Amino acid sequence: MIYKVYYQDLPDEIPVRERTQTLYVEAESEREVRNKLYDRNYDINIEFIQPLSDAHLNYEKQSEHFELETV
Repeated sequence: MIYKVYYQDLPDEIPVRERTQTLYVEAESEREVRNKLYDRNYDINIEFIQPLSDAHLNYEKQSEHFELETV
């Protein structure tokens, strides 16, 4: 399954919607996503992890910003 991870680049600051970024990770569960991104915990502030349905994934793939993260 592909997960969309919403995060902030500045882990010490309050999340601001305008600075939210996303990345896409393939994993079996949300816990696995968090484990894969564990080494980045001090560099990013994870806000939300969203599992993508097939329809949503197809929509996201149409975006020029879609890039599956290899972790």
